[in-house]
Amino acid sequence: MARPRRFVAPIRTLFEARRQEPLAQPFFHEWTSPDGGQWAGFYRQEQDYLIRFVDLADFRISGDAQRVFVYPVSGISDDVLEHLYLNLVVPLALSHQNKLILHASAVEIDNFSVAFAAKSGGGKSTLAASFSTNGYRFLTDDGVQLDQNGAGYHVRPNHPAIRLWEDSRNQLIAAGTRLIPLQGSSAKARFLADNKAVFCDEARLLRHIYFLGDGTTEIVSIEPVSGRDAMVDLVSHSFLLDVAAKQILTQNFKKIAQLAEKAIFYRLDYPRRYEILPEVCERVVSHARAGSS
Repeated sequence: MARPRRFVAPIRTLFEARRQEPLAQPFFHEWTSPDGGQWAGFYRQEQDYLIRFVDLADFRISGDAQRVFVYPVSGISDDVLEHLYLNLVVPLALSHQNKLILHASAVEIDNFSVAFAAKSGGGKSTLAASFSTNGYRFLTDDGVQLDQNGAGYHVRPNHPAIRLWEDSRNQLIAAGTRLIPLQGSSAKARFLADNKAVFCDEARLLRHIYFLGDGTTEIVSIEPVSGRDAMVDLVSHSFLLDVAAKQILTQNFKKIAQLAEKAIFYRLDYPRRYEILPEVCERVVSHARAGSS
């Protein structure tokens, strides 16, 4: 199989197509699809880790997370493989290299960035797409890497693509935009950045992190979050390859504790209706800009 078009250093990646044979050991963690079935299982193999995306590909990550061995199932497209690698496997591997990675999207406002953290299906990708089609470049759709720089943090850009469910695509993405369906249990498709949905390829100083509410509200609201509550949210939104790896877990917790000392956390909630999104963008932009005063 041809290699995907883009790779993220410093992870060395090797490819070999093969069937997904049954695994002898049980998984220690899993990701489930909306219907409750498993679509990704996490396994330990000696000193390494194996992530099996059912009927798509196996990714074996070395114990030091410096190498990834990719075993795609025959017939899986490079686009799907690239998505799995860049948006899911790489953040997990980087987290095992003691990088601080959050389940979040991020956009650029002026020359800084804001991030939206939420559980899967919580609206972070829809928000990123809404900003990107209204004059604000996006940095990442699903995995935010935070690099500490002096007293602040920078959001590093990821792959220039956003994944959306069909209803969000119909509302936000212009007709004729090239969409890449994602095989497997996800009904999402992704679209690549263009001159209408614009990507920012430079790291940007983090201004705010917004934790998204559940949408059971009739108004757009932004409320401050205490450092103590931010700690809980940051832990729940962290990318981690192995939650039983005590040293990695301890270091990740220390990084989160440092981040939580910053007064940059807010709870953003709004009705999950597409006609509200322009107001949400306006409120976030005004709030983030005021934060520089």
